[in-house]
Amino acid sequence: MQWERRFLGALCGAAMLWSAQAGAADAFPDRPVRLIVPQSAGSGGDVVARLLGEKIGASLGQPVVIENRPGANGIIAASFVAKAPADGYTLMLAGVSQMSFNPRLYKSLAYQADKDFTYISPVVDTPFLLVASKSSGIKSLKELQTAAKAKPGTLSFASAGAGNSTHLSTEMIAEAAGIKLMHVPFKGSGPALNAVLGGQVDLMTSVLGAALPQVAAGNLVPLAVLADSRAPDLPDVPTLREAGLQAPVMPGWFAVVGPAAMDGGVVSRLNAAVQASLADKAIQERLRALYLVPIPGTAQGIAQRAATDAEVWGAFIQRAGVQAE
Repeated sequence: MQWERRFLGALCGAAMLWSAQAGAADAFPDRPVRLIVPQSAGSGGDVVARLLGEKIGASLGQPVVIENRPGANGIIAASFVAKAPADGYTLMLAGVSQMSFNPRLYKSLAYQADKDFTYISPVVDTPFLLVASKSSGIKSLKELQTAAKAKPGTLSFASAGAGNSTHLSTEMIAEAAGIKLMHVPFKGSGPALNAVLGGQVDLMTSVLGAALPQVAAGNLVPLAVLADSRAPDLPDVPTLREAGLQAPVMPGWFAVVGPAAMDGGVVSRLNAAVQASLADKAIQERLRALYLVPIPGTAQGIAQRAATDAEVWGAFIQRAGVQAE
C-alpha cells in the first residue's frame, strides 16, 4: 500500500507539472516578445528580423520588438540572451557564426553554444559567391589556382574580419585548391567588398546578394558559387564542386533561438509562427529579392544542422589555426 501511495503521489505531481506547463504554453504570449539581433541596424540579419517580425507578431497576437545588440561577432547579443529568463519573451535571430563557429574561434567565450540555448526555428540561408577584382586579371577558378601556385601567398583576399564566414570560406577554398592566399581583414563586408571593387585586394567570398549587383554591372568577376546548385541569376557560374573543388558548402543560415530549458509548448508555438511567416507569399518574394532562401523545418532540424556545422567547420578552424580576439 505504501508503494501505491508513493506511485499515486508521483503520478499526481507529474500531472500537475504537465498541467502547469500546458497552461504556460496556452497563455503565451501575453506581452510583447523581444527579438535580439546581434548585428547593427541595416545589416543582413536586421533586415531579415524586421521583415519577419511584423508577420510573426501577427501570428502570436503580440508585437515582436526588434532590438539590436551588435559587437564582438555576436558574442554580446548571445551572452545577453543566454542569461535571459527562459520564458519565450527574449529571443535571438542567431547566425551560424554565433552558434557553430565562435566556440572554436575564441579561446574564452562568455556562453556555451551547445548548452545555453533552445533552438526554435530555422529562418533563412544565403549562398556565397567567390569574386575577383577586374584588375586581378583572374576570370575563373582554374586561373586563380594557376596564378596562386605561381606566386604562393601573393594573391590577396578580403574578409569582413578574422573568423567571419567571408574569411573561413575563402580559407577553405584555398585549402581545397592547394593554394596559399594572403588574408586582408576589414571591419565589415562593405569595406571589404569596396577594396576588391577598387582593386586594392584581389578576391573575396561575399554573400550573393551583396556581390550580385556589382557582378551585373561588370565591376566584379564571378568565379564560383558556394552552394549545392548554381544561382538562378548566374546560370553560367559553376559551383565549387562543378569547378573541381571538393569543399563543404559555407553555411549562411539564421535561426531563432532562446535561452536554454524553454517550455516545449512555447517552442512549438514560436516555431509555428516563424514558419507561417516564411510561408507567406509576399515575404517569400521579398526574401527572393534579397537572395535569401527560406528554410522550412523544426527546432530539432536546425539544432542538428548547427551541430554538424560546428563539427565540420570547427575541425577546419583548428586545422587552419584560425583564431579571433
